Amino acid sequence: MSDFTFAELSPDMILAALEQCGIFPQSGLLALNSYENRVYQFLSDEQKRYVVKFYRPQRWTNEQILEEHAFSQALADAEIPVVAPLSHNGETLHFAQQYRFALFNSVGGRQFELDNLDHLEWMGRFIGRMHKVASSQPFSYRPTMDTESFLIKPRQTLATSSLLPENLHTAFFTILDQVIELTMKLYQPGELIRLHGDCHAGNILWRDGPMFVDLDDSRMGPAVQDLWMMLNGDRAQQQMQLETLIEAYEEFCEFDTRELALIEPLRAMRMVHYMAWLSDRWQDPAFPRAFPWFAEQRYWEQQILALKEQFAALQEPPLSLIPY
Repeated sequence: MSDFTFAELSPDMILAALEQCGIFPQSGLLALNSYENRVYQFLSDEQKRYVVKFYRPQRWTNEQILEEHAFSQALADAEIPVVAPLSHNGETLHFAQQYRFALFNSVGGRQFELDNLDHLEWMGRFIGRMHKVASSQPFSYRPTMDTESFLIKPRQTLATSSLLPENLHTAFFTILDQVIELTMKLYQPGELIRLHGDCHAGNILWRDGPMFVDLDDSRMGPAVQDLWMMLNGDRAQQQMQLETLIEAYEEFCEFDTRELALIEPLRAMRMVHYMAWLSDRWQDPAFPRAFPWFAEQRYWEQQILALKEQFAALQEPPLSLIPY
C-alpha cells in the first residue's frame, strides 16, 4: 500500500472501527482540518462528542505511536492540559484493516492570541510544566529533530520534485544550499528532551486557559523548539514576548539561554521541511485541493525571496534575554 492513500478509508469502515470500540455515532462525521492524517469529529448515541484520528499508513511504527500516547498520558496525569487518547480494553491504538486509529474526547475552544502577553504568560508556565515532565526520560522510538531529517532529506526530495519550475532551479537551489550550509553550522543543540514538536497556535485551543492538542510530531529536540513559534512581529515585539514566555517558563523548568541561538536555524529547518513535505505528499488528492498554489510559479518565486530573507536572519545576532 502506498504511503499516500486513504482511498480505502470509507465511511462504512470508519463506523465499523468505532463500533468495535463500543462507540456508535449518532451524527455524521465532520472532517477536521488535518492533512497528514484523517481526523473526524462526531456525536455518539450517548451525546458525547469525540474525535477519531486515522494515522497515515507507514509514517510511524506502532511503537512510535504508542510512545506518543504514553507521553500524552504522562502529561495529562501531571494535570497539564493535553488531549490524551482514550483507552478501550486497556489499549489506545486500534486497528481497522490496514489502518490504525485513536480516539479522543472532543474539546472546544478558540485559538489563543499570539500578541496577548497574558496568554503568553500562561503558555510559558504550561510549556515549562510540560518540559519538566518531558525531561524525566527520553523517547526510545520517536525521532530526533536533526538536520538530516529537516534539511538533507528534504533537499533530496525537492531536487527530484516536478513541481519546482525548471526555470527557477538555479536561483532556488543556490539560495537553498546557502541556507542549509549556514543552518547546519549554527544548529548545535545541547540537551535534548521530549517535545510537543509542533507547538504553534493551530495546535492550541483556548478556553479558561490553553489546551494542547495533536502531539503527532512529538520527538526529541531542544526545549526552545516548543517556544519559538509563539513569537511573532518585529524584533522588539519578539523580545518582549520572549521575556514574558521565559520568565513564566522558569517558574517550573530551567531554560538554557544558549538555545536562543537555535531559533533562526529551527525556523530555517521548518521552512525547508515544509516545502519538501508538501512535495512528498502531492500524490495524496487532499494536498492539491488544499494547497493549489504550491504548483504555481509565483509560490516558488516567493520561496526564493523568503529563503534570502531567512539567510539574512541567520546572520543576525540571536534574540537575548535582557538582565534586570
